[in-house]
Amino acid sequence: GWASEGLGTGGKNRRVCHAAARLEMGSLWEEFNRLGTEMIVTKAGRRMFPTFQVKLSGLDPLADYVLLMDFVPLDDKRYRYAFHSSSWLAAGRADPAAPGRVHFHPDSPAKGAQWMRQIVSFDKLKLTNNLLDDNGHIILNSMHRYQPRFHVVFVDPRRDSERFAHQNFKSFSFPETQFMAVTAYQNHRITQLKIASNPFAKGFRDGDPEP
Repeated sequence: GWASEGLGTGGKNRRVCHAAARLEMGSLWEEFNRLGTEMIVTKAGRRMFPTFQVKLSGLDPLADYVLLMDFVPLDDKRYRYAFHSSSWLAAGRADPAAPGRVHFHPDSPAKGAQWMRQIVSFDKLKLTNNLLDDNGHIILNSMHRYQPRFHVVFVDPRRDSERFAHQNFKSFSFPETQFMAVTAYQNHRITQLKIASNPFAKGFRDGDPEP
């Protein structure tokens, strides 16, 4: 159903307080989550798979909204993969936090009606481990765990809108989208599931003609 998993709705503007977001491809995310999702980070930037997509409801159709995402560390540890036990083990303190960045959906700002009409897909978002990245990609530390967060921000037309900034947004966090940032897949079952379910990986599938 609709997940109104807002991180607190007290005192929120009425144009965001009823906003709800449903994670698309939820069963695929669950499948990855059961194995321990891994997302590749590269110097040039790599798109996420599964892609983060949501269906929105409860927005004011005539109001303007900006949609954005950020990524927060799940803990203060770095990890290593133990192949003999097929599991992730804590391997010391986290590296210094990468520069915190947000990714704005390129259609922002847009009317609530437009956002609610279609599935909102963050398919342009890319993850990088390049601390000096100047392409606006999300910078993450490899071998660290992250939680993607999704934010709906009402574009307040009032002159002193910054006074109300804390009231004008609602955030959503889906635990099944947590992942480990890696430079190469560690768990071979994650590799198999990505190849089996990613339409862009069909060249890797057995029996398929060369792409």
